[in-house]
Amino acid sequence: MPTIIVIPSRMKATRLPNKPMADIHGEPMIVHCWRQAMAAEAGRVVVATDTQEIADAIKSSGGEAVITREDHMSGSDRVFEAVSKIDPDINADIVVNLQGDLPTLEPRLVTECIAPLSDPATHIATIAAEIKVEEERNAPHIVKVVGTPQGMAAPSTLRALYFTRAPAPHGDGPMYHHIGIYAYRRTALERFVSLRPSPLEQREKLEQLRALEDGMRIDVGIVDTVPLGVDTPADLERAREILSP
Repeated sequence: MPTIIVIPSRMKATRLPNKPMADIHGEPMIVHCWRQAMAAEAGRVVVATDTQEIADAIKSSGGEAVITREDHMSGSDRVFEAVSKIDPDINADIVVNLQGDLPTLEPRLVTECIAPLSDPATHIATIAAEIKVEEERNAPHIVKVVGTPQGMAAPSTLRALYFTRAPAPHGDGPMYHHIGIYAYRRTALERFVSLRPSPLEQREKLEQLRALEDGMRIDVGIVDTVPLGVDTPADLERAREILSP
């Protein structure tokens, strides 16, 4: 399926100012993210930003960037504007929304995120990993996905029923840490960004609940690793260690 991978990126992070341009061994973090996306070899890769400095950094590294509006409320809105600009004839059927703060992302996670869309009934695909650390089960910054296994046909895939910051589901059994990478059918992305923020989305501060509340189907591929998201100076130092030559 023809695919565009879009990395939305802006400068307005509060815990780590100018985060996309944070230096990691001589290159901005956003360039590392772009390189990992390119290494996935899953489709065209474009950085969508409202900042010329970010666009210039990507272009000087040989990548593709597009300038988008400053007033977007979410990364999904920025991604939709970007694909509307760069692919107006809708040649790509699949759009991946890949976070710009995952410099240590394993490229295979991009293709594993896209894989659930092989089922034509699936609107949106994403990934999750089993929680192994007990403290993370109760941590509100660890988003959990509650889903039902898809049986023998797709044993490593869940159909999402809910996403929450609470420890769920209750009782014995695994919990899954949701990883915020999404693969949309082009029509599903257009539908999603046309919707108003939903009640549960606003309560949990989780954008994907808008899709579920509208009746969209989200399938979740189970993976064996969680990429490091860089949100703080300590995260940045850890990323530098992981990516040390």
